[in-house]
Amino acid sequence: MRWIHLNSLIACDHDGRVTNRASQHWLTVAGVPVLVDADPEGRDIVACPNYGPTIKPCAKTLAVRVGYSDWLRVDGHRIVLSHLAGFTDGTPPGLVHHTVHDPRQRLVEADR
Repeated sequence: MRWIHLNSLIACDHDGRVTNRASQHWLTVAGVPVLVDADPEGRDIVACPNYGPTIKPCAKTLAVRVGYSDWLRVDGHRIVLSHLAGFTDGTPPGLVHHTVHDPRQRLVEADR
């Protein structure tokens, strides 16, 4: 599993892009801040093509279900890894996920 950073591509199941934001800036991979727990939660999702009269497109990420390191921490916060998965607020509720589509770094990885 790769470490996830600010430039990693996280998207909803419909390919809407999550707007990443890093809460820490001192640990980086190739100069790009690493994401830590809670960074992928509550983020905007742009360009979700899932819309229609009774369909709500994905607009926000919800809580992460898996994807935080069990061992690696930055200032007490768990590092985000490439097996990240959580739900979005899109329809159908409780079925649409946000996941890492491309970590955009090949330098640093972890077992968990």
